[in-house]
Amino acid sequence: MQVYEAPLRDMKFVLHELHTDDGFGNLEALAEFTPDLVDAVLEEAAKVAQEVLLPLNRSGDIEGCTLENGVVRTPKGFKEAYDMFREGGWCALASDPEWGGQGLPEALNKLTEEMICSSNLSFSLYPGLTHGATTAIEGYASDELKQAYLPKMVEGTWSGTMCLTEPHCGTDLGMLRTRAVPQSDDSYKISGAKIFISAGEHDLTENIIHLVLARLPDAPEGVKGISLFLVPKYLPNEDGTPGPSNGVSVAAIEHKMGLKASATCQLNFDDSIGWLVGKPNKGMEAMFKMMNTERVSVGIQGLGVGEAAYQSAVWYAKERVQGRSLSGVKNPGGPADPIIVHPDVRRMLMTARAYNEGSRAVGAWVSRALDAEKHAADPAVKARAEDFIALMTPVVKALFTDCGYESANLAVQVYGGHGYIAESGVEQFVRDARIAMIYEGTNGIQALDLVGRKMPAHAGRYLRSFFHPVSDFIEANKADETFGKMIEGLEKAFGALQLSTGTIAQKGMKDPEEAGAAATDYLRLLGLVAMGYTFAKAALIAKARLDEGTEDTAFYTAKIGTARFFFDRLLPQATAAFLAIKSGKASMMALDVDMF
Repeated sequence: MQVYEAPLRDMKFVLHELHTDDGFGNLEALAEFTPDLVDAVLEEAAKVAQEVLLPLNRSGDIEGCTLENGVVRTPKGFKEAYDMFREGGWCALASDPEWGGQGLPEALNKLTEEMICSSNLSFSLYPGLTHGATTAIEGYASDELKQAYLPKMVEGTWSGTMCLTEPHCGTDLGMLRTRAVPQSDDSYKISGAKIFISAGEHDLTENIIHLVLARLPDAPEGVKGISLFLVPKYLPNEDGTPGPSNGVSVAAIEHKMGLKASATCQLNFDDSIGWLVGKPNKGMEAMFKMMNTERVSVGIQGLGVGEAAYQSAVWYAKERVQGRSLSGVKNPGGPADPIIVHPDVRRMLMTARAYNEGSRAVGAWVSRALDAEKHAADPAVKARAEDFIALMTPVVKALFTDCGYESANLAVQVYGGHGYIAESGVEQFVRDARIAMIYEGTNGIQALDLVGRKMPAHAGRYLRSFFHPVSDFIEANKADETFGKMIEGLEKAFGALQLSTGTIAQKGMKDPEEAGAAATDYLRLLGLVAMGYTFAKAALIAKARLDEGTEDTAFYTAKIGTARFFFDRLLPQATAAFLAIKSGKASMMALDVDMF
């Protein structure tokens, strides 16, 4: 059974208590968003997620999207839900007020995204991609294009996509073949084929605005010769209403493992009229503006599915009776005890819970940096936020989606045979979660980005934005009477991270394959240390609240318990990651290709 209740108490904790000392808060530009206002928004978002989107999740998965005469139809109820979502202003939540947005903090927006992803991941892609597209347009398009397209997109009346992948090239975009031919009126004719285009065609909005990577006739080879173009499905009339078709057609919709209610399309552009976004041959810069926004959001997708899977598993573990507790009968009136009494079931539930809470805490930290990057008045704070975001974006994308997928699999395991059966609904979480580890750059690519670009950048400057606060926290709290052992565990993991950084830097300079071989383990190690840091902080805060006599004893007691589980059972993965990194590439690359 798919069960979900928004974890509002933990969301309020990471917003209002956990990160108050990170230096990214107290932004004058966001002063109007008081805790009471933020909490009210969260509570309303929870109602939308639970009452409108969750009931459509399984039915949308069963029905899927259909292609009829070149038109994609979303599942029953999606159009009505989207209209309600748009009319409620949810599409415009974090967008700039200049274009009709509400300008809410990203720290709040990302928690709202989590709720939407938990309740209906397929639905989340439609407004989520539009928000990413508006980010690229706002950052790089001409004022004329902004005026013509951003108000409708921010409102949600028009939606957006990103069109990168082609049948012969995925991550290696230097091989793309889509062409853009200049016209006399400063427009371009775009021709080519794109695949795997999420929300590429659907019936939710009046128009769809495609951001398309293509090559100009005189473009250099490789990624240095790629430009970005805005290509609407319908050319707008002078009054802004959708006009004639613009030569964008759907060749097919993909039949996928999961996300069946999200229309993933093969698109053909046949002399479609488009306009340049940014400078010629500089399209990758603008597209990465969108992709970096989306990569953090994809990480939140992993968290969202992980939370829904965890809650569904908890419900089942309390309801399903099987066997007797090893410590004595707990349900004397029944034929067996609920399976939640068994240690191995607790192991699975606590693992998912800890990954979710750790991801939410780290995600909130990064989201606060996103707000500081945009709104901080102090240039030093803004610069530190930019460094931290650059470092942590691949970690958020890869670690959160890895953990979300693991949590979904654990939910199926808790259900046992019933989890493998479609009627339970939990196998959908596994299928939906799997793609988040692949799109917007595979998790392996995220790891390579971390060790190949972010780690060495500016002589390690990005790393300092993370290393310094962790080091300062350890030094200030390792003598704590209650949590000294916990801080000691964090110190050891942090030491492993520092040693691994030096090892990769030294070996990678001589042999790039050494850095590549260590990349995935290094990302996991850095992410575990980040989670450990936030859990240790959370435990200290929780104890202080309990000592003050808070009435919310259950929440803070559980927070300490989850932190202890993380340090006892999950943070030891840091040692394994360090040993794997230290072993180098030798055994990984030993076999000749023809031996495989």
